Parts: sequence; structure tokens; C-alpha cells
Amino acid sequence: MALNKRGSRLIVVDGDHYRWIVRRKPTYCQGNAWTPLSFAVERANPPGRTALVVRLATPRLDNWLMAPAAPLLPSAVASAIRQALEHGWRPSAPGSPFVLDLGR
Repeated sequence: MALNKRGSRLIVVDGDHYRWIVRRKPTYCQGNAWTPLSFAVERANPPGRTALVVRLATPRLDNWLMAPAAPLLPSAVASAIRQALEHGWRPSAPGSPFVLDLGR
């Protein structure tokens, strides 16, 4: 899975370059604050072969019900990448997206 470069952001975590993105528009469930904010990450250089999908505990900032939410900071993205690597995410190995659920 390759992330769209348009709208994605670069981040360096422990010397490795990653690209991360939040979906531009909320899904119906995210808009109603039924499901939390999620974002995708992939290794940028060299390109990764397995994406990381991170689900957070908070709703999106642009949810339609104005439920309390917090912005997604680069420090939280870096922390999620480190946690995923500790839990077995291997960005260079082929396979299905690795899901890290931080909402529990």
C-alpha cells in the first residue's frame, strides 16, 4: 500500500523516515463520533511494503456532533510508530496492514 504524497506529512523517528496521513474527510461513523480518529503510516525512505494503521481513543476534530477531541500531534504519531515497532510491525516485510489500536 502506498500513501498518497499529497496531504501526507514526513516524520523522522529514531533516524528512519516515515510518511503519515489522516483521511481528508471523516467517514460517516467518524463524523458521528461513533468510531475514533485513525491515521496511516508507511516508511518513506526506502519505501515500506507494509502500512501501519493506528486507531486512537479520541474522535476526529471535525466530527459533526462537536464531541470533545484533541488534535493529532507529530509527537503522538512518533510514539505510535515506536509502539507499533515494539509490537511487531515490520515496514519492510510484505503483508497486510498492521493495525495498532490505542483506543483500548
